[in-house]
Amino acid sequence: METLKFKTNIKCGGCVANVTPFLNEMPEIAKWSVDTDNPEKILTIEVAGQLDAEKVVNTLEKAGYVATSL
Repeated sequence: METLKFKTNIKCGGCVANVTPFLNEMPEIAKWSVDTDNPEKILTIEVAGQLDAEKVVNTLEKAGYVATSL
């Protein structure tokens, strides 16, 4: 299974709650998590199938957040 990582501005549990519906709607994502303790707020995604990193960036943008692929 492929793993994608992104630097984000998802800072807290409230931010995680805001992005949850957006990420959970993506069938290509098997599992995801955000390390809010890390200064770079790393979003880790386990991919089930094919997923382009840009699609994740665009989805987070719709939710009001910024992500940069690592």
